Amino acid sequence: MITTTHLTKSFGKLIAVDGLTMQVEAGELFGFLGPNGAGKTTTINMLTGLIRPSSGTATICGYDIRTQASQAKAITGLMPDTPNLYETLTGRQFVRFIADLYEIDPKQSERRMEELLEAFDLTDTADELIKSYSYGMKKKILLAGVLVHEPRVLFLDEPTSGLDPKSARIAKELLRACCDRGCTVFMTTHILEIAERVCDRIGIINGGKLVAVGTMEELRQNRTTTDLSLEDIFLELTEHTEGEIT
Repeated sequence: MITTTHLTKSFGKLIAVDGLTMQVEAGELFGFLGPNGAGKTTTINMLTGLIRPSSGTATICGYDIRTQASQAKAITGLMPDTPNLYETLTGRQFVRFIADLYEIDPKQSERRMEELLEAFDLTDTADELIKSYSYGMKKKILLAGVLVHEPRVLFLDEPTSGLDPKSARIAKELLRACCDRGCTVFMTTHILEIAERVCDRIGIINGGKLVAVGTMEELRQNRTTTDLSLEDIFLELTEHTEGEIT
C-alpha cells in the first residue's frame, strides 16, 4: 500500500529524510517513530503530496506520488498534528464538507458522520462553531473528518495527543477497526506505550535515516535480552540525534 525507495528530502544543506526505503502492507497499523527533528512529519508531507521529494520514489496503492498525485490523494486521509480547521463552520458542517470533497454518497456520509460524532461524544456539540471547541474537541472533529470517507490509506501525525483517555481509546479502537477492514494506517506518536500496544509493525527514524523496522519480536532480535520494551529499544537507537526538522 505504501512503498518508498531511496526517498530523500533536503532543505538547503540539511537532509531531513535520507534515502528512506520501506514498505507498509494493506491492513497494517504502522507506527513511525523518532525523536523531535528525526524526519517523521517531513516523510508524511512527502507521501501526502504537501512537499515534493528531492529524490527517490514513493507509491500509494501503486500510484506514484509525483506523477499520479491526484489519484493517490483521492484514496488517502491526512490528520496533521496541529488541527487547523475552518473555525467558522460547525463541527457537523466541517465533517460534511470533507465528505463532499471526496464526493461520498450523501446518505452514506451522513450515516458515517453520525456514527463518528457519537463515538467521540460530539453529537451534542456538533452544531456549535468549531472556534468554541477545546483543543481536544478540535482533534476529535478533525479525526472524524479524516475517517468519514473511509480512505484506503490513513496518515496520522500524533493522533492521540490532546485527547482525554476515553477519546484516545476510542480513536485506537476505530483505527484498529479500519485496519481490520483492509485500510492501512501510517501513524506517528511520541507515546511509545500506544505504539507498542496497537501497532503491527514499527519503523524508527533518526537523523533522517530509517534505523530499524519490524514487529516488536523482530526489533528485540540480536539484543542482549528478549524482553526489552519499545522504550528501551527506541532510546538505544536514537540517543545521539535530535535536530530541527520534524
